[in-house]
Amino acid sequence: MAEIPTAAISRLVTYLRILEQLELQDVSRTSSTDLAERAGVTAFQVRKDLAYFGRFGTRGMGYTVPILKRELVRVLGLNRSWNVVIVGVGRLGQAIANYPGASDYQFQYVGLFDVNPDLIGTQVRGLTVHHLDTLRDFTQQHPVDMGFLAVPPDRAQDAAQSLADAGVKGILNFAPTVIQPRTIDRPGHTDLSEEWRGVIVENVDFLAGMKRLAFYILNPHLKDAPNPEDPA
Repeated sequence: MAEIPTAAISRLVTYLRILEQLELQDVSRTSSTDLAERAGVTAFQVRKDLAYFGRFGTRGMGYTVPILKRELVRVLGLNRSWNVVIVGVGRLGQAIANYPGASDYQFQYVGLFDVNPDLIGTQVRGLTVHHLDTLRDFTQQHPVDMGFLAVPPDRAQDAAQSLADAGVKGILNFAPTVIQPRTIDRPGHTDLSEEWRGVIVENVDFLAGMKRLAFYILNPHLKDAPNPEDPA
C-alpha cells in the first residue's frame, strides 16, 4: 500500500460523516463532486483519497451510499470493538465519558483512572474510578486498546507513560502539551524504549484550534489558499 498522508485519513472521517447524513436522508447514490462540495475539497481529492484503499465507485455512476459507507467503516477499523480507558476524570474526563456518540462507532469505555483521592471509588456512567497506579493490573485483566488523556499539562507525560507501561497502544491526548516517548541512548543512535514501540499518539488541542481560528478570522483570505508544497 502506498504511503497515506495523515490528512487523507482525516478526510475519510469527514466523508464517512457525510455518508451517514446522506443515509439518514434516504439518499442512495452520491458522487465525488457531491462529496467534495460537502467536505470542502475538490472532486479530484475525493477520488485520490479513496483510491488509496481500492475502487469503490463506477465511472459515470458515482458511489452507492450504503456500500461506500460500509467500506469506509471497514477501512477505518470501525467494524470492531475498541476498548478505551480515560485517564483524568475531572470535568473534561467526565464530559468525554458521558459523550453519547462513542458507542455508535464501537468505542467502549471500560475503565476510568485518576490520582485525586476525592475521585477514587466514585462512579461515572456506571464505571468506578480507579487509582492510576492500578492501570497496569487492570490491563492485565481487561484488554485495552486506547487511552484518553484528560489531565493537566504537567501531568500528561507521566500519565502517558503509565499508559505505555500498561501496554496501551493508542493514546488520544487532550492536554495542550507534546507527549515525548521515552528513549534509550545507544552507541551512535537513540531508540524508543520497548514499551513505546508501536504506540500511536494523537493530539486534540483545543487551544491550538482557538489560535488558528484567531489567525484566520484576521486573515480570512488565507484560509482556503492552496499550498503548493502539500501534495494531498
